Amino acid sequence: MFELKYHTPFSWTEAVLADFDAFLQDHAAAEKKASGMAMSMLSHYPDRRSLVKAMTDLALEEMIHFKQVVKLLLARNIDLADDKKDLYVKEIRKVFRNGREVFLMDRLLVAAVIEARGHERFSLVAEALPEGKEKDFYVAIAKSEEKHKNLFVELAYEYFDRAEVNLRLEEILIEEARICESLPFRAALH
Repeated sequence: MFELKYHTPFSWTEAVLADFDAFLQDHAAAEKKASGMAMSMLSHYPDRRSLVKAMTDLALEEMIHFKQVVKLLLARNIDLADDKKDLYVKEIRKVFRNGREVFLMDRLLVAAVIEARGHERFSLVAEALPEGKEKDFYVAIAKSEEKHKNLFVELAYEYFDRAEVNLRLEEILIEEARICESLPFRAALH
């Protein structure tokens, strides 16, 4: 549906694999926050039936992913970490415009881009991991993120003019690339 402007180099996985326990903790936090974001969206837009249905399904799926990551953590005898502020998310949220309709469009498109970044990076993690349950898990998670990316764009197309959506998506992708280029690699999704 769309391509990211910044492509994470495979060398990013070195930081991830150097502290995979911390990466798993960050991943768990990201899944929990994604579920919360879906619940927030359906709460703010109860009159958008397609969105409500999609976000209900997404919130449940993200919580299942959270549970799966927690299972990986517990198998490693690692506790959940305290939620930390995600500088990437903080920065990308700055693109949100004021006004109910444009804010909704931006929320949908930013969510799509975040899911696309998750797809890309979870794919890199899957590629870097040795054969086994963790590799299989990250292959599945990456596919799920790609599906979510497309879901958010499809919702934007349903509620807004396609040409406006495409133009705004391009602007957000350019800003997201700038943000990614500015952040150091660490054992975290972003």
